[in-house]
Amino acid sequence: MAGQRRGTQGAPSLSDVARLAGVSAQTVSRVSMGAGNVRPATREKVLKAMNQLGYSPNRAAQALRRGSFRAIGVLTQQIQRTGEALTTAGVLEAATRADYTVNLIQVERPESEDLRQAVYRLSHQAVDGLVVVQAGRAGLEHLSLPPTLPVAVSDSALVGYYPSASADQVQGVRDAVGHLLGLGHRTVHHVTGPDGSQSALIRRATWAACLREAGAPVPEPVPGDWSAAAGYRAGLRLADDPGVTAVFCGNDELALGLIRAMHERGRGVPGDVSVVGFDGLALGEFSFPPLTTVRQDFRRHGREMVALVLEQVASGPADGSRSVVIPTELVLRGSTTSAGR
Repeated sequence: MAGQRRGTQGAPSLSDVARLAGVSAQTVSRVSMGAGNVRPATREKVLKAMNQLGYSPNRAAQALRRGSFRAIGVLTQQIQRTGEALTTAGVLEAATRADYTVNLIQVERPESEDLRQAVYRLSHQAVDGLVVVQAGRAGLEHLSLPPTLPVAVSDSALVGYYPSASADQVQGVRDAVGHLLGLGHRTVHHVTGPDGSQSALIRRATWAACLREAGAPVPEPVPGDWSAAAGYRAGLRLADDPGVTAVFCGNDELALGLIRAMHERGRGVPGDVSVVGFDGLALGEFSFPPLTTVRQDFRRHGREMVALVLEQVASGPADGSRSVVIPTELVLRGSTTSAGR
């Protein structure tokens, strides 16, 4: 704006904003720091002046003054996956509520040098802590983190090494398999998630343990991933076996693909085959038939991980003994029924 003095090199300064808004430099500083002791009308006037001048606060200087960048790094594997997307949404929700920004990075092959490089970049950026939404089966050997960096993880091989917020996967699977056996099915077949997923491995191991404990046969699991397409392929394979009357799928998308394949092969769900998924996605309520599933609260995973990071920002890094176990819920719908019906 003509006649307005600018700071050095033509960039608008804090004093420029104060002059245009008609307030003190201290008031502009409080607004830029997000302080609460500023009247709403004054805050609005200062923000309007900032926008008009194109003023950007010096975040590095602010961080030095308050000891925080008010930013969290987030690492995930494939954000297009429903669970990762919902968990990340929970991270964003909690970070925004706490007045933190989020720096997101994706590593599709965590068990590689890619993860180490990505984490190095994140941990050396202006972040106060790191949330690991998903890192497959990557372990400590794939990370290179400053020991003072607050970290929180979920449902990965890193649980136990860092503070974590994870679903009670074991109880969820026990509820699903127990439900199917309780309906009189001789055994329960299983379509797995990908081998690179710690959650998939836990679900597979717990499924097999439940069958052994019940004295039921343990069929060979059918390998899959997290997609409906993989569930469809598994369904075509299992539909040809008349001994298959109950299937526990590694997630809801696998279950929906499997149900379609069963119908195409002339096997009714649940009349001929009962099916249970895992995750509790909203679309399961509107499938045909509506899907019996184990619901987990992905958004809560994200919120709890942010809380764990902020807890460490305030009190210092914690070890893997600090964990939040989030209950799951068996949701009974129309895709399961008694054996032989």
